Amino acid sequence: MGGRYPPLTCRQVKTILTRLGFSPRTQNGSHQHWVRDHEGRRYKVTVDCPKEPFTGDLLRWMILQSGVTKGQFYAALER
Repeated sequence: MGGRYPPLTCRQVKTILTRLGFSPRTQNGSHQHWVRDHEGRRYKVTVDCPKEPFTGDLLRWMILQSGVTKGQFYAALER
């Protein structure tokens, strides 16, 4: 996953989620849950910071949970 879509740190993922309109929810354990309501639908992204840097399937799953494309997800980091 290098080049255009490099691995992401936990801090980068949190920045992306914030810029996409997500907010953190109370957590128990290492998994953090970020939630966004958009067009009548609730999206919840689970972030497990001890598993950073995020690559491969774990990163794909977070992007899928966010409801945006991979390009939109990475573009939010560059805003």
